[in-house]
Amino acid sequence: MRLKTTVSGTSYQFTSVRDVLAKANEEKSGDVLLRIGARTAQERAAAKVVLSELTLEDIRKNPVIDPEIDEVARIEEETINETIYNEIKNWTVGYLREKILAHETNSRELLRIGKGLNGAMAAAVAKIMSTMDLIYAGKKIIAIATCNTTIGYPDSLAFRLQGNHPTDSTDGILLSVMEGVSYGSGDACIGINPVDDTVSNITKIMESIHEFTIEWELPTQTVVLAHISTQMECVSQGAKTSMLFQSLAGTEDANKAFGIDDKMLMEGYDLIHKYGVASGENLMYFETGQGSELSIGAAHNIDQLTLEAKKYVLARKYKPFMLNTVSGFIGPETIFDGKQMMRAAIEDHFMGKLLGIPMGTAPVYTNHTKMDQNDHEMATMLLSLGGSNFFMGVPCGDDVMLSYQDTSYHDDATLRELTGRKPIKEYHEWLMKHEIMDEHGILTPKAGDATLFYKK
Repeated sequence: MRLKTTVSGTSYQFTSVRDVLAKANEEKSGDVLLRIGARTAQERAAAKVVLSELTLEDIRKNPVIDPEIDEVARIEEETINETIYNEIKNWTVGYLREKILAHETNSRELLRIGKGLNGAMAAAVAKIMSTMDLIYAGKKIIAIATCNTTIGYPDSLAFRLQGNHPTDSTDGILLSVMEGVSYGSGDACIGINPVDDTVSNITKIMESIHEFTIEWELPTQTVVLAHISTQMECVSQGAKTSMLFQSLAGTEDANKAFGIDDKMLMEGYDLIHKYGVASGENLMYFETGQGSELSIGAAHNIDQLTLEAKKYVLARKYKPFMLNTVSGFIGPETIFDGKQMMRAAIEDHFMGKLLGIPMGTAPVYTNHTKMDQNDHEMATMLLSLGGSNFFMGVPCGDDVMLSYQDTSYHDDATLRELTGRKPIKEYHEWLMKHEIMDEHGILTPKAGDATLFYKK
């Protein structure tokens, strides 16, 4: 294994695979804050050269964190497909990139290759790919999953209807949900972020949005984004929900700070399969984002892109229906500006798809970060072009509870028109039945009129 190269007459010697991975990453403020990123563009280029010549076996045999002390790393080892890994372990990272981008390599082959990769391998190849490479490769990979309906087909573009309310008023939530549905949003799911993480409150929200979908025969999924332990208690007591949600991190220590471990996630997985109301087999929803480990002091000097990929390997153990990255949500200490946010979201989408995740994205920004609406819209359009399974649907693009900016109901409609993609099939049929959308996926003049729900 060679960790040295020369660029423009200057020799660069890296100390470990972890060091190469960190310095080959495109600039992220989180890596700079940890003092593990490249100090110059030339050093970054040198690291990319070295990384491209490492084999997948080199990366696996030199883990960024010891599996003996980290549960996520152990899960990576336990869940890798050894047969596929042994077929590809002698590939260099550079060859893996060429294989991924080859015109003749299709989605089925890429999903098979992904089963033989761990997070660091997926991150490694992403680090030596351009933005266009990542968009092209992500679009090739078709990762589908089924809860009540099926997400991920190339001709559909779905949206999570995020009708949050600052006091968890169910009347307020339902009004927002009605408005969102009237614009064609909500086919990925109706997913509410609660303010009050108590069993009584979460049960109330679960029941209200579930009853709404039953009353209106709305073909979608429902979920409340409380801590998984709270959701599990609600479901154990009879509350109705389609999926369980949890935020994930890429190290054991960070997940402990989130109040989760593999045992709890598996208990949730088993519980929702036994008591959930959905008809399909993919009943988990996860959110991730570059830099979460850094923000709680649990990154172990591992770069944030590699940690992000490790989350996807963790997630695939539980066969999720949805996973979306929210890189950009934390703030400038992890993602400094619009350029970094766009790159991170595009990297995340590609890595998730390669690792078999039915991947969506939320290229979000907060008001204290050097990003604006133009950055957000450029990222969203690029990710739509690249085949992201879903985005968010937020009233006017400004979440009144979480205080950040994301895709609006109007953005959702625009993205579908730009890409020629339609809602999930059953949802599209429901929208046509209620004259909200036409057969081409275009909103009708009746769209946006939530009084529909008071005329039954």
